Amino acid sequence: MSNLESYPPVFRQLKASTPPQLAELNNNSNSMGGTAQASSSVDIPVVDLECLSLEKLGEVCKEWGIFRLVNHGIPPSLLSKLEEHVKRVLSLSFESKQALLTNPLSYFWGTPLLTPTGAALRGALNINWLEGINVPLCHLQQFESEDPRLHDFRHYLEEYGRHLSRIATTLLEAMVKNLNLGPKQSESSLDESTGFIRVYRYPSGSLADEAWGMMEHTDSSVLSIVNQDQVGGLEFFKDNEWLLVNPISGTLVVNIGDMLQAISDDQYMSVKHRVRTNKQAERFSICYFVFPAKGSVIRSSKYKPFTYTDFQQQVQHDTKTLGYKVGLQRFKLNAAV
Repeated sequence: MSNLESYPPVFRQLKASTPPQLAELNNNSNSMGGTAQASSSVDIPVVDLECLSLEKLGEVCKEWGIFRLVNHGIPPSLLSKLEEHVKRVLSLSFESKQALLTNPLSYFWGTPLLTPTGAALRGALNINWLEGINVPLCHLQQFESEDPRLHDFRHYLEEYGRHLSRIATTLLEAMVKNLNLGPKQSESSLDESTGFIRVYRYPSGSLADEAWGMMEHTDSSVLSIVNQDQVGGLEFFKDNEWLLVNPISGTLVVNIGDMLQAISDDQYMSVKHRVRTNKQAERFSICYFVFPAKGSVIRSSKYKPFTYTDFQQQVQHDTKTLGYKVGLQRFKLNAAV
């Protein structure tokens, strides 16, 4: 099987040429996300999970909203095996991925915006140059496949998910202490059962300067934890410029999400970021997202009381009707939207 056959049909066309209707969609990215090149790569702050400094963690979350995590305790052998299986599974034919990656997993492409069931949300204006697999960790045991490649894939995802749940809980417990949150807020600010993994593949090609792997956005999560390969391409916005996050093997990149921004009363800011594709090489990443407890009400002096479900429904509505996510601005007190 040629590598081209593993891509969605639309991507196969895009790699050969840019049909007029898709060119128009990609041109919308200029107005929605901009095409400004990242000014430079940057060494983002480093947080050591083994020697966690509350003071340093608080400063990094307030000033950057993104940091590199080292000494996280995930065995290098697990990272290597999972990355190997991610590449193997996403390199299957497009038709095989559609047939094999079934409930509770879901295969998607062209957009990172999904419905609660894992289906791609097609209201978005722009095509994102990506494909991926959505993995709700609390339901992963229900996934069954006779294909040995998927059996091993599930095993490594489960093991990786347990590590990421541990890491997210440890980090948030430290953040809660820094923020002096009350017991009720602390208990509901993160629920391990909401955690899910998304694995992404960003095709290479001549459109790297025109089409985004992922348009600029903020994450809706409490925390997002990214394991990116050595191709790079992750950029974030700080001090009115786009900065490139250097890939460093064996480390993780953690960023603050919308829910933690609201919980922290805007002390910690959800970082705006995007992914640029590469002309020569495909990019793979493994991302973990975790959210507040279902039904828990987020109370803040900056925002109207809301649950994550309220927020998710608003994002879905805005994406379908406007073509993009408005986000926390919808819940801001005395804000005109």
